[in-house]
Amino acid sequence: MANTNLNGGQSAKPSQQPIGPPVSLSQPSRRPSRVTLTGQSVTIRPLLPSDAESLFGIVKGKENERLFTYLFDNPYPSLEAFQAAVSQKSQSGDPLFFAIVDNTNSIPVGWATLMRIDTTHRVVEVGNILFSPRLQRTKAATEAMYLLAKYVFEDLKYRRYEWKCDNLNAPSKRAAARYGFVFEGVFRKHMVYKGRGRDTCWFAMVDEDWWKGGVKAGFEGWLDDRNFDSDGRQQRTLEDIRSQVQAQEGNS
Repeated sequence: MANTNLNGGQSAKPSQQPIGPPVSLSQPSRRPSRVTLTGQSVTIRPLLPSDAESLFGIVKGKENERLFTYLFDNPYPSLEAFQAAVSQKSQSGDPLFFAIVDNTNSIPVGWATLMRIDTTHRVVEVGNILFSPRLQRTKAATEAMYLLAKYVFEDLKYRRYEWKCDNLNAPSKRAAARYGFVFEGVFRKHMVYKGRGRDTCWFAMVDEDWWKGGVKAGFEGWLDDRNFDSDGRQQRTLEDIRSQVQAQEGNS
């Protein structure tokens, strides 16, 4: 006898309805904590109020106002204002702020957060990323993103790692794709910030991407010292290495 729904009609048998794969999440995962993640060229550690002075020195001024265009922060007019903001950020639990520290001199050169933390479904977003000019387009910047992703997937055992940005923020979209995040769509009129509308571009990587999709191996292959010549120039791009790993996985 066919199943009958509450309206008197017939519903499909459960076996005829497509459903997702079984997932066993017996308990929520751990929340990201104020850990220190040490790499070869950069260290990720909790943002401290004492970081403000060093950071302000490399993000202040008219020439750096563009760093804040797509952040929720506005450019800071004074060290005092920046110190107050950094002090507040250092106390936040979600978003959880991390300083990105140059290992050559132990000076913070940017920050990033883990945010919109969902321990039940094991989802977290990386966002509020501030890369100073000293960090942009460097090996350290890529290593910082690798360390955070590794922490999310390997230490916390999360299933999904998100990246979102203003759809007009072309550099952020290029960075997301380079790092291995997959474009998932645009949420139109998603929010209003700084008095202007924002269509939000969504990217994500999932645990299969990290382990089997070439993301982890791509990062590690690119960061290997052998991928750089004596002048620090890359021999192969991150995308090329990841594509090769994906091809090998497909043939294995």
